[in-house]
Amino acid sequence: MSELTGRLAVFKTYKLYVGGKFPRSESGRVYEVTDSKGTWLANAPLASRKDARDAVVAARKAFGGWSGATAYNRGQILYRVAEMLEGRRDQFVAEVAAAEGLSKAKAAAQVDAAIDRWVWYAGWSDKVAQIAGAANPVAGPYFNLSSPEPTGVVAVLAPQDSSFLGLVSVIAPAIVTGNTAVVVAAEDAPLPALSLAEVLATSDLPGGVVNLLSGRTAELAAPLAAHQDVNAIDLAGADADLAKDLEIAAADNLKRVLRPTPPNWSADPGTGRLLTFLETKTVWHPKGT
Repeated sequence: MSELTGRLAVFKTYKLYVGGKFPRSESGRVYEVTDSKGTWLANAPLASRKDARDAVVAARKAFGGWSGATAYNRGQILYRVAEMLEGRRDQFVAEVAAAEGLSKAKAAAQVDAAIDRWVWYAGWSDKVAQIAGAANPVAGPYFNLSSPEPTGVVAVLAPQDSSFLGLVSVIAPAIVTGNTAVVVAAEDAPLPALSLAEVLATSDLPGGVVNLLSGRTAELAAPLAAHQDVNAIDLAGADADLAKDLEIAAADNLKRVLRPTPPNWSADPGTGRLLTFLETKTVWHPKGT
């Protein structure tokens, strides 16, 4: 209770984000989230395997509409998300500072970089086809054209060492190309991700395009890697032992796997993550006489 105002503080209740809605964990479980000094910050929902399966169903349901949207429209929607992140900048600065033990200035730099990165990926929406597609020379009276298409539902394990910049750096490239995503937030610092869900829900992003879960990374990653309706998995947030187990599980239905590497999230991201979760469709067409 504040001694000056005589009122109780209103603590925030964090929830999962699945299918454009904010359910509690199916199990009803929560776990304590603390700052870098061990001070309690909030109770985060402890998602279950059932929550992970529900998120995959929501992502698959949203895939047709999102992948069928024009690249220009997807870019507009991602830019709108960046606008809303800019408007809630102070909130994210506070959450990143608490999550990562950073000074306010360093946390602000991380948040600004994350917003800039979201805008950067938004700009690629209608340009990636130019670098991933091609008109192929063939010996015959045919046009041979290759064009990129989204892989499908991508499971994303958010980085453990960068609660917001790293998070944005793995979500934005997956969805801007037309994929839908099931994202497992950083286990020890999930609050920026759960707050990002509120931004996504109030932007123009269709429900189900991004689904955010918090909880034990290993517990949630295992069913996602083995799920037959997940087409790819980004192992950014997995340690070496977990990554090995997940790769074996993912091999059952030939998922695309992006292995974890020691990234510098502040560096130029390049186009690697944009291209990882794309398939190439090649069409042959006879030339006119």
